[in-house]
Amino acid sequence: MTSLPTNGFNLDLSGSWKLTSADGEVTTSITLPGDVHTALHAAELIPDPYFGRNEEIVQWVAQRDWVLERSFTLSEPDGDWYLDIDYLDTVAAVFVNGSPVLLADNSFRRYRPDVGGQLKTGENHIRIVLHSSISAGADRQAKQPFYIPYHPGNSPIANGNMLRKPQCHFGWDWNIAIAPLGLYGTIALRRLETARIDHVTTRQVHNLDGSVDLQVTATLFAKNPGIVPVHFTLDGERIRLDVGVGAGETVVNHVFQIDKPRLWWPAGSGEQALYTLTVELPSDAVSKQIGLRTVELITTPDAAGSRFALKVNGREIFCRGANWIPADALFSLSSPEKTEDLLQSAHAANMNMIRVWGGGFYEHDYFYDLCDRMGLMVWQDFMFACNLYPSTEDFLDNVALEVDYQVRRLSSHPSIALWCGDNELVGALTWFDESKKDRDRYLVSYDRLNRTIEQAMKKAAPDAIWWPSSPASGYLDFGDAWHADGSGDMHYWSVWHENKSFDNYRSVRPRFCSEFGFQSYTSLPVIKTYADPKDMNVASPVMELHQKNAGGNERIAGTMFRYFRFPKDFPNFVYLSQIQQGLAIKTAVEYWRSLKPHCMGTIYWQLNDTWPVASWSSLDHGGRWKAMHYLVKRFFQPVAVAAIPDEDGKQIRFSLVNDTLAEVSIDLSVSVLDMKGERKHLKDVQAVCTPDAAVTATSIDVSEIPAGTLLAWRFTASNGMGGEGHYVHGTYKALELEAAGLMVTHEYVEEDGSVCLNVTAKGLALFVMIETETDGKYSDNAFDLAAGETRRITFTPAKPLEGGTLPEFRFYDLQSCQSVD
Repeated sequence: MTSLPTNGFNLDLSGSWKLTSADGEVTTSITLPGDVHTALHAAELIPDPYFGRNEEIVQWVAQRDWVLERSFTLSEPDGDWYLDIDYLDTVAAVFVNGSPVLLADNSFRRYRPDVGGQLKTGENHIRIVLHSSISAGADRQAKQPFYIPYHPGNSPIANGNMLRKPQCHFGWDWNIAIAPLGLYGTIALRRLETARIDHVTTRQVHNLDGSVDLQVTATLFAKNPGIVPVHFTLDGERIRLDVGVGAGETVVNHVFQIDKPRLWWPAGSGEQALYTLTVELPSDAVSKQIGLRTVELITTPDAAGSRFALKVNGREIFCRGANWIPADALFSLSSPEKTEDLLQSAHAANMNMIRVWGGGFYEHDYFYDLCDRMGLMVWQDFMFACNLYPSTEDFLDNVALEVDYQVRRLSSHPSIALWCGDNELVGALTWFDESKKDRDRYLVSYDRLNRTIEQAMKKAAPDAIWWPSSPASGYLDFGDAWHADGSGDMHYWSVWHENKSFDNYRSVRPRFCSEFGFQSYTSLPVIKTYADPKDMNVASPVMELHQKNAGGNERIAGTMFRYFRFPKDFPNFVYLSQIQQGLAIKTAVEYWRSLKPHCMGTIYWQLNDTWPVASWSSLDHGGRWKAMHYLVKRFFQPVAVAAIPDEDGKQIRFSLVNDTLAEVSIDLSVSVLDMKGERKHLKDVQAVCTPDAAVTATSIDVSEIPAGTLLAWRFTASNGMGGEGHYVHGTYKALELEAAGLMVTHEYVEEDGSVCLNVTAKGLALFVMIETETDGKYSDNAFDLAAGETRRITFTPAKPLEGGTLPEFRFYDLQSCQSVD
């Protein structure tokens, strides 16, 4: 029970609540914000849903209704009181002292129902009934004027498309299917003192003299007429306006003139300058992080079709990034700290953009605050993905309110660069028998939804950038943006879903590729968290349950047969799956970056995992870096060199890409490596690249690469960046690799708790991967060593090492991975 002090305006109702199944059979406690499954697991009423095949055991949870309740005391209940609730998942009824005060059905809205008439002096009781999403979805489907199909491969739990909640809660080809429910945000009781702040939005005018006018709009809500002082504060400037408010909404505007603004830039392009904006009433305040910048989407026609490029502060930015899915399948297992770690890993891998994919959440405020500070531009989808959706009046009205709230909540974040109507809904029109047989009906239905989203967005943020769908070839273009590469943004999935070779990535020239990916297994230490030793076989039922994409395990293995000799055991199978995943995405990114400015963005699928699973992610569930993420850090470096074969395969060109504002020169050394790891020098090259461009530094005839060798290079740039790489003309399985002879020549703990390793090779060591059960990150990994070379690696543990004890490290490389000696 919580007591509210006299004259208090706010009572936080988060914390411990009673949780009961509606049939009364199950009772325990739940911590709000939180989810039902985690509470039941904490009480040992269900097993860990992520372990083994427990996903199948816990299905009953989502099939029941659940009741959350608690009591609180009020000493002075008089006045205008309301509940403040957001992230309520999803179809729910709220009662105060037995009276219904709210019927909710959208987890993406904020609810503020009046409750003053229900409160009393002393003890009060609040109860939230969460209805089963499975039952609610079925009921709503039955009431549709015509059937609205959903993708059963992504949504093994039916009819999630009927509900405004994260679509991936019903499964997905990377997510556990348990339809969680709960309350993940604010739950508070507040007293309205004259007025409250419902929204604070901003608009920027960047003047020709370099100054910026920041228009701040505060939307106030009052029950009765009155006068309230409003304070606006920005960067030390504070002004007061005494505002007359009427019943309902009152809009208050103030303009700050900033003569010498510090501009906000994406990571790698300049400073992430931020200002704190505060709007205050005597009993309410809202603070926002403001960045001053302009954003434009360039879609001008050209010979290939039309461009797709983002321009920030007048400068085109090549977007390097990944797709974001919820940080965890169960909200209670996520946290701001875990989210920060995932985003920091994106930033550390030279990313400047995150796409918030449309099957999850509009993320909490702290997510966007982190992106603001790190310079990670956000491509923000509206939350519709891979299904068809209703277009009835009640559904569209609900969506319009959702969009209005979310856009007004988020649009002032400088990180948000673009708002996108949905993920793959245009393509979904071709996936179902119903929409293929009656395309006009379903296309009109889609268009009604899409226009509702667009109109609500433009009303809430007139200056924001709108893109209708991803992928899309253009506005009102309903073509095939999975294979047409001339205009708009593209999702290119032919390599994974159509089993094409890695070289196939070089058959398309996207203007902006916002999805492409290749799977691997999650790392062995993570597999050990959900599988017993007897289950560590790719064909075991446990491993198959932790692979949600139909045919995924076969495709990983089949690709190995194409490029590699098969690994000798399960740990090496996992290792090699991660190496080939990195090579796939590296092939795509390096080629598409070399096409700059024809291509101006590569956003791979996907950054993170929601639970431990085989997937397309470069970060494991929990935040460990897979092999691919270390490769990402290299191939996303602002100045990078890549070896790219010509179409006829007779020449290898060295692409030099420069995403910086300054001209760079590089010193490039090209050699061949034989199977003993001996280097034979081929040539040294100096090359120059103008700002924000891509050029060919040099070319090598394939005839210059002797049989049984591979091409290798190192470069240093005038701005201090550098790197190295290798290229195999053919397949790795054709190489007669010899033992690498890896040794750790020195290992010690630094004063800061990090561990230093000096790793030396006697022969050729390709894709050296260091692994330990201890969670942490490496300064480098999945690297190459030639004969006699040493690499100094720093391992930073996630938690301090107990007693300075060194972790036990395992080492992988390509030759030992496939050797049976």
